[in-house]
Amino acid sequence: MTAARLLEEFPPITTAEWEAAIARDLKGADYAKKLMWRTDEGIAVKPYYRAEDLAGVVGLDAAPGEFPYRRGALAGAGWKIREEIEAANAEEANRAACAAVESGAEEIAFSRLVVRDGAELEVALQNLSGIPVHFELASHILIEALFQRFSRREGAADGAISTGYDPLADAGFAAQTITRAPDGFTPFTIDAARFEEDGANAVEELGLALAAGADTIAEMDARGINADRTAAGLGFRFAIGANFFFQIAKLRAFRLLWARVVEGFGGTPEAARTHITARTSRWNKTVYDPYVNILRATTEAASAVMGGADSLVIASFEECYKAPDEASRRLARNTQLLLRHEAMLGRVADPGAGAYFIEVLTDSLASEAWKLLQEIEAGGGFSKLRAQGWIAEKLGRSLAAREKAVTIRKRVFTGTSSYANPSEHVLDRIDFERMNAGHRGTRMFEQLRLRTERHAMAGGSVPRVLLAEIGDAKMRGARSNFAANFFACAGFGTTVQRFKAAKDIAEAEADLIVLCSSDAEYAGIAAELMSKLKALGIQTPVVVAGNPEGSEALKAMGVTDFVHVRSNPIDVLTKWQERLGIAE
Repeated sequence: MTAARLLEEFPPITTAEWEAAIARDLKGADYAKKLMWRTDEGIAVKPYYRAEDLAGVVGLDAAPGEFPYRRGALAGAGWKIREEIEAANAEEANRAACAAVESGAEEIAFSRLVVRDGAELEVALQNLSGIPVHFELASHILIEALFQRFSRREGAADGAISTGYDPLADAGFAAQTITRAPDGFTPFTIDAARFEEDGANAVEELGLALAAGADTIAEMDARGINADRTAAGLGFRFAIGANFFFQIAKLRAFRLLWARVVEGFGGTPEAARTHITARTSRWNKTVYDPYVNILRATTEAASAVMGGADSLVIASFEECYKAPDEASRRLARNTQLLLRHEAMLGRVADPGAGAYFIEVLTDSLASEAWKLLQEIEAGGGFSKLRAQGWIAEKLGRSLAAREKAVTIRKRVFTGTSSYANPSEHVLDRIDFERMNAGHRGTRMFEQLRLRTERHAMAGGSVPRVLLAEIGDAKMRGARSNFAANFFACAGFGTTVQRFKAAKDIAEAEADLIVLCSSDAEYAGIAAELMSKLKALGIQTPVVVAGNPEGSEALKAMGVTDFVHVRSNPIDVLTKWQERLGIAE
């Protein structure tokens, strides 16, 4: 069949026709409320996109009808595999770096190494000729040692060098450094990943990174250094989170906006082609069910690659609770090798180009981030607002909202806040200093589980929760599954048992009884069960799975609590830990 004939078989269908069909399926339900959703950034996402949605995607400086993401601001195909080395000793760090390169790493980031003199720098860089190296913990001493090394070796024979020094920490020093920096040396990094860890959503991460970069260019411009020179001395680092398409769009939007910032200061498009390092997010990694972190990091890495990152760090799946070992480092490294050689993600430049959803998201994020940048500039710029605490306050509000979403399980962490394995134990493998460093979304749930673990380790018994299924077949199963999931978050042991008569539940051995039935049946079930418990002299607390309208009457019968989708698991489970004898 020819292409033309095939198209005849599938005639065009208008958006109005599609939405009419959707309306019929919704049977009168509100389209926007039922199928559209709003992100943390406040962006409304439709259930589908069509070519006509691109009509409004004109960017911030494009002429009507121009498609701005074709301007060349986006990166080409391919990325470099960067590996972080945690060793703090120069010799150990160098050995680990060389081993990583032999196993497939293409760039090295020394994350904890503090270089105290030129001799220590030489030890760290031994046998790494041609390999780009990044020093996260930068100092005046390190940068001066790097200058001396470049002057001796002219830099060209070695790989590119960069540092994590914040250019706004000391603008005078930054100006001196930028004017001296040779090709191949990027002395400063705007670390947007820290904004993300402190609570920033995608728009805030973009806007703050742009504002910090714009402030740097302005500071250097005031000292007579042009935008091209300053931009050449800057790199950017972003955290890549779990929202797959938004993370792709985030990096694409940043390149577009950074080009606009640099050009706004009189810089050239070439100077605006900054180096972006992407790192898998720390915030969403979990101590419990840690192998799920491998899956999280894989999707994040794919987002980074498709978004156009130049360098990519996949952190060890266990970094949030212990120092990575060779096996976990190898797994992280091989994930990138798989994405390159087996998934072949590096063979296409800007693979999201032309995809209606990604283009609209890119435009939406760019527009909202630009508004934030303008707000910061109107307030006096990044440095001023940071000093005044405005940025910390803004991030604090975002972090609180994000943590609330986790607490009420609106945002799910598989294996920790949902679908937890209550028999898993982690106390014997945790480095608590690492676990409690920085912000992570699951720490509240992890504290619940750890409290139960410590209680058991001290000789206490793990609470036995009986999920008593009775009555309506559909509702009892659904509520039993919900309750099992709910109590597993605290490490409680659950047993599911089906009953024909409520009085039989009273004789089951349990520390807590959860009735799993329909709202209409709870009153009769509770009356019969509470009467039997009283007759037997048993004081096992009874909980109802659900939030029935007759809850006050059930409480009067002796029902102790109710668990349902609007329950706060942290508050409810902490209360039950205390009641069942589990304390800190």
